[in-house]
Amino acid sequence: MHLHPIELTRERWNAIVGNDPAYDGEFFYAVKTTGIFCRPSCKSRPPKMENIRLFENAEQALSENFRPCKRCRPTGQRLPDDEWIELVTDYIDNNYSASLALQTLAEVSHGSPYHLHRTFKKIKGVTPVEYIQQIRIAKAQQLLLHSGLEVAKVGASVGMANTAYFITLFKKRTGVTPAQYRKEHASIPYEGDDLL
Repeated sequence: MHLHPIELTRERWNAIVGNDPAYDGEFFYAVKTTGIFCRPSCKSRPPKMENIRLFENAEQALSENFRPCKRCRPTGQRLPDDEWIELVTDYIDNNYSASLALQTLAEVSHGSPYHLHRTFKKIKGVTPVEYIQQIRIAKAQQLLLHSGLEVAKVGASVGMANTAYFITLFKKRTGVTPAQYRKEHASIPYEGDDLL
């Protein structure tokens, strides 16, 4: 299939930002950061202009490995739940250090917070928040063992800038504080941990 790039004109950008149904069928837009493509009328949060690619039809977007939006259903079919949740987990895995509220994840994945929470738990066996915590604690464990960062900086690096919360959650999940974890598992102990 030969792809003809479509230029993002001011008119097309306004159609996307304004959710204009008059442009449905004229073009589809994909968001590079999420891997999802939509109709111009999609009610999802508008993406950043630099993250958009335009396609003449849905087949072109699919051939470039973009997946259909769960909200506007640009192919007329629903994205299977397991594929949708895979998109969400990929986003979390790549953005765990950012603020990741359920509302944000729902907007990024073009779904509702309620449906995302329920579907995520059904597919993964844990809620999105629990999954985010698992990822952050696993990344923190790696940093504690393989970096000289202070505990507070490790917490901030994995998206938990509140040090007390980080230490409490870490201990709840692992049974030990971050400093204890480092002492018990690291080959080179970090001297500054005794201060926390």
